[in-house]
Amino acid sequence: MTLPYLSDYRVLVVPGLHGSGPEHWQSRWERLYPGFQRVVQDDWSQPDLTRWAQRMTEVLSESDQPTLIVAHSFGCLTTMQAASHGRFDLAGALLVAPADPEKFGVDDILRDARLPCPSIVIGSSNDPWMASNRAAYWADIWGCGFLSAGALGHINAESNLGDWEQGLRQLQTLLDMVHPSCN
Repeated sequence: MTLPYLSDYRVLVVPGLHGSGPEHWQSRWERLYPGFQRVVQDDWSQPDLTRWAQRMTEVLSESDQPTLIVAHSFGCLTTMQAASHGRFDLAGALLVAPADPEKFGVDDILRDARLPCPSIVIGSSNDPWMASNRAAYWADIWGCGFLSAGALGHINAESNLGDWEQGLRQLQTLLDMVHPSCN
């Protein structure tokens, strides 16, 4: 899928626990779009919001190019923590299958988090990490749009989504929201 105007942005891929393996849609998108940059954590097995957000802040600070974020699971929580507490040129964020902040004991920390850009939360009706109604609740708290993608589990490699065309269409929707020439 060709995404017009994508080259006008730096795209950061922000995985969740275990770093999104090779068959995860995030990894597949990185192969489709080699310009995408992954935020790499020191320890993918330890979901430490403070450390992960610090690492993301470091990566965000490396460029002044407008940035689109494509986050998954705990990466969504990392995005909310890092992006809402820094001054970065964020153009938009696609937050897919966020992990429930309550499961990680960070709900109080993230309750006041906001993104300074258009954003879309995508949830799944059978996600074991956060029920769709909870994802919609958090999207509302964070000031994001919400889309239920149906029954896709945790929207990860186990969901067998391949390149996840529905997600690419939502990335295009986000591009349409942030790029003035798209409308």
